[in-house]
Amino acid sequence: MKVKVCGMREPDNIAAVNGLGIDYLGLIFHPASPRFAGQPALGEWIGANRDLFQKTELVGVFVNAEIDYVLNTVHDYQLDWVQLHGNESAGYCQELKLLWSVNTLRKASICKAFSITPDFDFSDTHAYASSCPLFVFDTGGKQQAGGTGQQWDWSKLAEYNSPVPFLLSGGIGPNDAAAIRRIDHPQLRGVDVNSKFETQPGIKDVELLRTFVGRLHG
Repeated sequence: MKVKVCGMREPDNIAAVNGLGIDYLGLIFHPASPRFAGQPALGEWIGANRDLFQKTELVGVFVNAEIDYVLNTVHDYQLDWVQLHGNESAGYCQELKLLWSVNTLRKASICKAFSITPDFDFSDTHAYASSCPLFVFDTGGKQQAGGTGQQWDWSKLAEYNSPVPFLLSGGIGPNDAAAIRRIDHPQLRGVDVNSKFETQPGIKDVELLRTFVGRLHG
């Protein structure tokens, strides 16, 4: 069960969370977010300490961003993944993948987030399967920048039958490890956590995460 901790912003906190053996660290590059990570000093710190992340993949979260901004941010912050958390089309994802296939820019894998509502049709994900090797299923409804902080009805996962693996997201908190472990879905690869583990926006409670990760891994 992989763990992504999103909404990271401060170097010391990033280093401490990374020390828990986290699989993905998420940096939000949406200026409207209180967890906005687009500070040049952070990019410089990552570049100077890239050896800290040999076993951790850095994920940049974008919301309806211009493609040039995504490309430049992947380069400047040495990202391994881009997570598209807006209304990006399948064509947008295909264009990103094509651009990385024909130039020498730093390349990243593409993860598409979907907002799950009671009437969401999982067939809407099919058009993204050729360009996105990973999905994130987050809570739909009234969106804040980066999510709602609320859970959705996980029983709806029974409707998902695509071969693309996914991370479960949306309002996951410290007491949810047991319920997550009970989810029986062949494409569940892990969880994406954020606000329920914070002391303030962008700052994660390391001990709370340590306990949660231990319970999740059993």
